Amino acid sequence: MTDYATTSQGDRVAYDLRGTGPALVFVTGAGPDRADDPVTAETARLAADAGLTTVTFDRLGRGESPAEGRLGLDRELAAVAAMIEVAGGSAVLVGHSSGCSVSLRAAEAGLPVTGLALWEAPLGDPAATTQAWADEIERLLDAGDTENAMRHYMKDMPPEWLAGMEASPAWPALASVVAAYRADAQSLAWAQRALEDGTLDVTVPVLAMYGTETFPEMPVAAASIVAQAPKGTEKEMPGAMHSWEPGPMAAELAEFARASAG
Repeated sequence: MTDYATTSQGDRVAYDLRGTGPALVFVTGAGPDRADDPVTAETARLAADAGLTTVTFDRLGRGESPAEGRLGLDRELAAVAAMIEVAGGSAVLVGHSSGCSVSLRAAEAGLPVTGLALWEAPLGDPAATTQAWADEIERLLDAGDTENAMRHYMKDMPPEWLAGMEASPAWPALASVVAAYRADAQSLAWAQRALEDGTLDVTVPVLAMYGTETFPEMPVAAASIVAQAPKGTEKEMPGAMHSWEPGPMAAELAEFARASAG
């Protein structure tokens, strides 16, 4: 059953809490909410069955966490902080895609993060390129041009993903969700700059993962994160098309969360 928490910035966040034990908070990337993300939900359920506390939540502006105005990284970090509190006061963050950069920023900002389990962080372009991409998304959002903002956000993704969205009669509504991606763009630009400058300051254990069938840049990104994380490890896991397999992932997260907690 859905529960709700209010962040320090006044946003209302919908979440599901399961299990007891060392905690995991799942931070999704751009796109999914709990209702259309069965892989994360199943992983959280299996991890809870294995003796962990798990929290899945709808990020701001998505699903049952509606939010108005400028949905920047500061508000997203406040939502993550609220979910860590729900989980018991400290947690491993499980980042997926751009949720990896949000999670990295949360750890560097001093939130009570015990570890980072990161799945396929989409990093690797020059920092200036990533910053220009993020700036254009923000410009289009500020102009109210959500359709072109969504096109720009997805410009480096497989073209069939965007084509499928544009072919849907619900395209305008689908595009409007890009207003919630401002924090993703900001966090990716920040993370890419930190990696390029060698200034990433994350001291908690980091597990950077990628699927057995994935895009070529994903293992490279994992290696670049681990190179700057004193307690970093990279690992190939069962998975394809930017997603993991719930059973092996839940087992890996259970082991990592217990090690990070103690």
